[in-house]
Amino acid sequence: MKFPHLFEMQQEMYKKLVQQVKPKPRVVQNGVMAFLAGGAICAMGQLLCDFFAARQLPAQDAGLAATVILILLAALLTGAGIYNDIARYAGAGVIVPITGFANSMVAPAMEFRSEGMVFGVGARLFSIAGPVLVFGIVSAWLVGLIALVFSL
Repeated sequence: MKFPHLFEMQQEMYKKLVQQVKPKPRVVQNGVMAFLAGGAICAMGQLLCDFFAARQLPAQDAGLAATVILILLAALLTGAGIYNDIARYAGAGVIVPITGFANSMVAPAMEFRSEGMVFGVGARLFSIAGPVLVFGIVSAWLVGLIALVFSL
């Protein structure tokens, strides 16, 4: 290269330009919104638990019913395209494990629904959640095996 200093000057100018036009992160606002959204989801889950407990369901069954409803709501909102709109404002607050997991299962399935129910929705339903489930099941199996060996 004949003019290496020219290339270095261009890189510096480019870096300065990028710094000028790059949007500044709104860390405090994003953190507050994530806190409020995640808290609202958790509060809704607690309200559902209390609702079912007031109907004389055992605590474990009330928690299970609340979990199923949260999963159903997240899946329906994802399918309707509303979950992404909420996530745009709420940020990381909507990845509370239950609702985020439901969203991660439904979103790829909805993206490929034009390929049909089997090769589109069915094949993509577990594309993100599948590895998580496999890892969880294999890990649980290994821990159970280790516990069995040490209990003998």
